[in-house]
This record gives sequence, structure tokens and C-alpha cells, in this order.
Amino acid sequence: MTRYARLLWVQLRASMLLAMQYRADFVLDGVVELFWASTTLLPFFVVFAARPVIGGWGRDEALVVVGCFIVLQGVLEGAVNPSLHGVVERVRNGTLDFVLLKPKDAQFLVSTARFSPWKCMNVVTGVVVFAVAFRGLGRPPSAAGVGIAAGMFACAIVVLYSVTTLVVSASFFVVRVDNLSFLFTAVFDAARWPATVFRGALRFVFTFVIPFAMMTTWPAEALLGGVDVRSMLLSAALAIGFAAVSRTVWLRALRSYASASS
Repeated sequence: MTRYARLLWVQLRASMLLAMQYRADFVLDGVVELFWASTTLLPFFVVFAARPVIGGWGRDEALVVVGCFIVLQGVLEGAVNPSLHGVVERVRNGTLDFVLLKPKDAQFLVSTARFSPWKCMNVVTGVVVFAVAFRGLGRPPSAAGVGIAAGMFACAIVVLYSVTTLVVSASFFVVRVDNLSFLFTAVFDAARWPATVFRGALRFVFTFVIPFAMMTTWPAEALLGGVDVRSMLLSAALAIGFAAVSRTVWLRALRSYASASS
């Protein structure tokens, strides 16, 4: 584990140096990310300007859900997508050989190959949104709520990573998976709204098939002090299940890989 931790630090440092090699671009990227963070909040305020309560959630309560969404979006766009989407090009060119020849787990290596520092800053933006939301509510979250929400965030990150791994694993069998990746990113935008906004089949899909509810709504409920034990256990079960499936699919996909030398 110590060796993997050192390797992760090397990968992080390399990504930071790569991002900062052109300082003007680095600063411009920061400005762009601030702009995109503001556009994330725009639909929220437009909707709540017309209706004070949506799906049983008031404005400040729903803003906690948006904060959860922004944090996870920062993790997805800053830490998960940059590395895993590079696998698609490696598979297409047959250059995944250079990763498989290294004496470390291939999934770990490709998952930590690259990070986008400014996109990770959305995590900080999400914390600011939390502060604004709880100021509007007039009370801070409890220590227990923060702890439960942190555990649920960890489960949500595992599910996000697992779903992205499943999408990337499809590149071993088909030529292009770009459209599938874009589709998931577009669908993920639904996670900015509380799960109670959706009804019928959509609510079932966003709870069990693509569990957006456990990614944003349940952590928000934990911060607000309304989560139950069932949601906690279901979050852990979904994280373990998705991780097991994605690892199995990844290993099977590797066996189907046609290297550059074959």
C-alpha cells in the first residue's frame, strides 16, 4: 500500500506540473471553471424563483443537493475522467502494452495517470455552496451528519468510478465509446436535482440502475439530519456491488485486448 501511495503522489505531482507548464493557460482554465460553476447554479435559481418548493425541498435544502453534485462533478471531471478516458486512445492505438508491462496493477495505473487540477477545484466550490445553503437555513450540519455524508460521498465516488470503468471497458470490444461517455455525462446532470423530483420509472432508474439518488440526495439528507440506516446500508451495498462488477468486467476486457505486437 505504501508503494501505491507513493506512486499516486508521483502521478499527482506530474499532473500538476503538466497543468502549470503554461501559466497563462493555467490561470485561464481557472477562470473558465469558475464560469462553468456559475452556470451549474443558474438553472437552480431560475426554477426556485418560480416555485418555492420542489419535490418537498425548499430552496436552501435543495442547494445542499446542488453542493453535493458540484463536489462529485469535480471528482468526476478532475480525477476520474482524465485518466480513464485516456485508456480509450491507448486501446485504439495498441499502446496499452506499456502499461501492462509495468509491475503494478494496470487498473490502478490507468486510473491515476492524469488529473485536472482546476476541475478538482469544483470540490472547493461545492463546499462554498454548502456554506451558503446552511447560512440560509440558519444552522450548521451536525458532526454526525457530516460523518455519515462523508461515508456516503465515498460510496458515491466508488460508484462513479465503477460506472466510468464499465464505459471505458467497452472500448476493448468496440471501436469508439465517446458517445457513450458523453451520454453518461449528460445524464449525470440529473443528479443536481433531489430524487423526489422524479417519478415512476425515472425514479427507479436513478435510484438502482444509475444511482444518482445515493450520490447527491442521500448525502444531502445526511447533512440535513434526515438520513436513515436503510439508506446508509444501501449506499454501501451499491458501492460494493458496482465495484465488484466493474473489476470483473475490466479483467475480462483485458483478456480481450489485442496489443500492438499481436
